[in-house]
Amino acid sequence: MKTFQSALTSGAFTITAELPWKGQTETADAIRLATTLSEHVDGIQLGDNPPGRAGPSPTALSALLLREGTDVTPTINCRDRNRIALQSELLGLRAIGVTSLVLNRGSGIPAQQQKPAGAVFDFNGRELIAAAREIEENDWAIGTDACVPTGDSDWDAAPLIDRAAAGARFLRLRPCFDMDLLRRHIGKLVEDKVTWHFSVIVSLAPLPSDDADDPEQEGTPICAQMIREVAAIPGVSGINLVCLDNPDSVIAALQSSGVRQEA
Repeated sequence: MKTFQSALTSGAFTITAELPWKGQTETADAIRLATTLSEHVDGIQLGDNPPGRAGPSPTALSALLLREGTDVTPTINCRDRNRIALQSELLGLRAIGVTSLVLNRGSGIPAQQQKPAGAVFDFNGRELIAAAREIEENDWAIGTDACVPTGDSDWDAAPLIDRAAAGARFLRLRPCFDMDLLRRHIGKLVEDKVTWHFSVIVSLAPLPSDDADDPEQEGTPICAQMIREVAAIPGVSGINLVCLDNPDSVIAALQSSGVRQEA
């Protein structure tokens, strides 16, 4: 089975796809979607209750997808579990054969949520990364998320370097659709030597064009162009394609981009 970890360590341009979060998504639908996408990418990325509402357990869904021969990179955050639960989750992921994962502090619970849950934050992001690293040294690829800051934001590389020291090895940048802003930030990552510690993965998504007769079809070439532009940025190791709804648009954008020749 091909894996995201092996693709990342090979030095080739790495491509993953992220499953959408749709609340009570049927397991069979998630497996079918992941299987379709996995034929075109190096692995599938899974979220962890991203809107602050309960979704399928990333460990359980990882086990189901691995059983189907699809490599997965689950995300685990510190918001929803205490340290015992987080350590248990990490041990469970190791037991089922997960070879890569993304570890974050996690965002707050949305204020507009009808029945807001209590945020835990027993660990911070660095502590969670260190806990994962202690489980089995040098045997799985640990990643962490970061946003592309706006142009007028102060930015400090120290927190990322701190997470690298704890054991993180790849950095997944959240979607940014301003290519000039993205290029400047990645240039800063290179300048501040962050890329000495991390493989940088840029998240992208095919967005529909509201002015088009067929918004989804028009969004596909836009995404393909963005893929080509990101692939040409020095310091970028790969992309993560966020599947917002239709996997066909993600696959079409990837194929149209020409960054990978498929058999």
